[in-house]
Amino acid sequence: MFMAVEHTALTVALAQLKLAAQKLELNQGIYKMLSQPKRSIMVSINVRLDNGAIDVYNGVRVQHWDARGPFKGGIRYYPKITLDEVAALSMLMTWKCAIADIPYGGAKGGVCVDSKKLSKRELERLTRRYVSLIVEYLGPHRDIPAPDMYTDAQTMAWVMDTYSQLKGYMVPECVTGKPVEVGGSEGRTEATGRGVIHCVQQAAQRIDLRLKDASVAVQGFGNVGYHAAQAAAELGCKVVAVSDSTGGIYNPNGLNPAQVLKHKAETGSVQAFKGSRDITNEELLETSCDILVPAALENQITCNNVDKIKARMVAEAANGPTTPEADKALYEKGVCLVPDILANCGGVTVSYFEWVQNLTREHWSIEKVNRKLGEKMTRAFNDVYALSQKEESDLRTGALMLGVGRVADAIKTLGLWP
Repeated sequence: MFMAVEHTALTVALAQLKLAAQKLELNQGIYKMLSQPKRSIMVSINVRLDNGAIDVYNGVRVQHWDARGPFKGGIRYYPKITLDEVAALSMLMTWKCAIADIPYGGAKGGVCVDSKKLSKRELERLTRRYVSLIVEYLGPHRDIPAPDMYTDAQTMAWVMDTYSQLKGYMVPECVTGKPVEVGGSEGRTEATGRGVIHCVQQAAQRIDLRLKDASVAVQGFGNVGYHAAQAAAELGCKVVAVSDSTGGIYNPNGLNPAQVLKHKAETGSVQAFKGSRDITNEELLETSCDILVPAALENQITCNNVDKIKARMVAEAANGPTTPEADKALYEKGVCLVPDILANCGGVTVSYFEWVQNLTREHWSIEKVNRKLGEKMTRAFNDVYALSQKEESDLRTGALMLGVGRVADAIKTLGLWP
């Protein structure tokens, strides 16, 4: 019988770091260094609203470790942001970058705001003010932001322009996830979702799962979930269920992701899609399918529902959708779980490609971006799989050992200054 345990993003991240440190027999000093961020910046953002009133919002930027390269991580606008949550996400970004073997360290930032309640002009003023308050800690060789929850390419264009205006010249390499018109990369929008399916392809080979007509259920039909569903469909998989915050839909014969997206744009929900049956998010997780892709919120697969999970593979497109107890239970059941820090590192990988293009003032074709993404994701999966086989562990343990180990090696090699 499982006992329910309350998990926060930070307690889970620290527990994962401790596990990796023990497995790696990590130096205690380096373990302590990695257990907390190098820098946390908190700011008050004063914004003049359209009606002339002034409001104040709290902002944060946490920079975890940069031993392998500049800090890298998204900026989210969300009313319930906490410093602990942002610190945990910055730590996960450090491991993701190391697993993907790209020269970055992890960071994360955000503003406590309900962006849906602000006009576009108010959001622009908020973004520019936030950037101006932390600009001395940003830069193409210091900390490179990207979009995250409730921010987008337009937000990043404002970040780029604000930074550039303050520096006195255009610096497109100061941020990634921008519109293509101002230096963004082809394929950035769909990168995270497509990266998840690259991992699914590799994992399927290891468990002898034939992807042609394999059934897929996707919880969370936002940007990542939609592109994961679309990439799976392109491989010949049957997407039998998808869901968003309003609920889900199910069709055992398969759904067309593009048509579902169009329906959602027109109605505000995936539900009531023609030819499908409405289901709840909880029912989606328990759907009979070959591959389950949690692409929504954290703590979705828990000790309360793990016994009802029927999928042969779980590919974590979201951050932290599986609690530690459920993680262990899935492994014992023989379910192949591709962990978040491996599965969803496609986004930061193509962000790296964008940064490289900006630094060299090049622009790559979508074919080149997708080819290089596939190569990176395949190499990352193979590295994690090889280590997990050597350690006789699950893929999450292998991924953590690979990521933490690479960062620890960089710190040891560099030494401490002064």
